[in-house]
Amino acid sequence: MVSLSSSQHASAERRLQDLGIVLPNAPHPLGSYVEAVQSGSLLFLSGMLPIKDGKPQYVGRLGKELDADAGRDALRTATLNALSAAKEHIGSLDRVSKVVRVGVYLATSEDFYNQPIVADAASELLRDVFGEGKTSVRSVFGVASLPLGLPVMLEVTFEVNS
Repeated sequence: MVSLSSSQHASAERRLQDLGIVLPNAPHPLGSYVEAVQSGSLLFLSGMLPIKDGKPQYVGRLGKELDADAGRDALRTATLNALSAAKEHIGSLDRVSKVVRVGVYLATSEDFYNQPIVADAASELLRDVFGEGKTSVRSVFGVASLPLGLPVMLEVTFEVNS
């Protein structure tokens, strides 16, 4: 693992390389919408799902069919998809000047209380790629269900340089 202190000033693209992360192909909409919209300096991403190679990575609810570790893994996949969608839209993740907001939606059973632990998977990956100084605010929501029966969905807003 790369020491964050040694790469504090490294670009996001360089950090991806240092972390050994190869981004997947950017996701495609599963309905009548687009994956990313830029308004001024803000880039808004649609809800990113844990889809790998065109197929759901996990199906089920946290606390019922899936545990927190599966939720973290699913959210990491959704975060990688978000990074791919952003890169496809703006050309390079080095253009990201700030991760403004992260919204995490978790399909959970009524007695699942580890939402922050699961949501940390997205926050930690974004911190590792963009650095401590670009860390975002975050909201975490436990919901009854998500599209396709998936356990997680991630929304991200980035500030980008022109």
